Amino acid sequence: MSSRPGRPTRLLAAATCLLGLGGALTACGGSTHGHSTSSAKAAGGDPRKAVVDITAADGCSVNTRSFPAGALTFNVTNKDATAVSEVELQSGARIVGEKENLPPGFSGSFSVNVDAGSYTLYCPGAQQENTPLTVTGKSASGGDTATGTLLAQGTKQYATYVTGQVGYLVQTSEALDKALQGTDLAAAQQAYMKARPYYEKIEPVAESFTVGKDNLDADIDARTGDVPAAQWEGFHRIEQGLFQDKSLKGLTGYGSGLVANVKKLQTLTTGLTYKPFELANGAQELLDEVASSKITGEEERYSHIDLLDFQANDEGAEQAFASLQPALTKIDPQLTRTIATAFGSLDKLVDSYRTGSNASGFQLYTTLNDTDKHKLAAAVKAVQEPLSQVAGKVANS
Repeated sequence: MSSRPGRPTRLLAAATCLLGLGGALTACGGSTHGHSTSSAKAAGGDPRKAVVDITAADGCSVNTRSFPAGALTFNVTNKDATAVSEVELQSGARIVGEKENLPPGFSGSFSVNVDAGSYTLYCPGAQQENTPLTVTGKSASGGDTATGTLLAQGTKQYATYVTGQVGYLVQTSEALDKALQGTDLAAAQQAYMKARPYYEKIEPVAESFTVGKDNLDADIDARTGDVPAAQWEGFHRIEQGLFQDKSLKGLTGYGSGLVANVKKLQTLTTGLTYKPFELANGAQELLDEVASSKITGEEERYSHIDLLDFQANDEGAEQAFASLQPALTKIDPQLTRTIATAFGSLDKLVDSYRTGSNASGFQLYTTLNDTDKHKLAAAVKAVQEPLSQVAGKVANS
């Protein structure tokens, strides 16, 4: 699920580092600094482990290009490439796994469970961006049939959740489009707030269709500077007009464009099936989204309703985790309890910022002090670290 051009990148199945309020970088689970190992040693001869090295001289290289079907782990190290910070595994028009936020000297990993077929390892910005990979054979069935059944049920439950949220997104985007055609600025601002959460809850799904130049996520949710000014559209272009310019002038085209794009998303997600590791990775990515842009206040630059988005990311991540929870309880009960407890604490903290004095239902982010932001960052990290283990657990089950 791909990053947007020009904005802080996100990752899948590993924790993003939180930027401390004083400017210090605080390391989180899922990435390591200064501990690169050789490909041969890291691979250990295991055909289910790929070693990906990113260098300025040679670009993006992988130790082997053929893998058996089933659970795979990609261990990625950016040795010295400043122009590359992510690696994606693509299957046709979808991203099935990725590792982002890897500046020079950092390492990380992501886990997937793949069927036989042709795949592409994509490293945007590298000397060699695309490397074809082949997966052969048949994926072995899980040893625990009951666990496999629970995982299958969880993916269906999550698919139902996504379908519902996309439906609400279409409805509220149409209402926003209608408001932009009127003359009531306050009504249009409220319509914007009502539509925002539904996209934030399921954004990783939209990002899974972001391949190459076809960037549906950017079309819907790019921020200023993420794309060339002439291509900027979507929610945040509308947000700028409504909350910074405080005007409806010139926004009707952006409203109709938003509706067209969310309807495209609805078409792409209708009948879509998921694998358990995708739920785990998506949950992780939503929390990484919180860490990279909500806690910093960068997402809603003009409306400052970042806490509304924060809560939506939290809910979406928790829903994905909840869909896996029955199976994960059988796989690793202690890890499941740890994550559930951390989610409960995060939910409680976010709820403490609810208010009826703003139409978003939350305090404006500009009213929070450094202590508030540190508490939120710590609560997110407490979920991120154990949650980063889940993709590997379910991919191997």
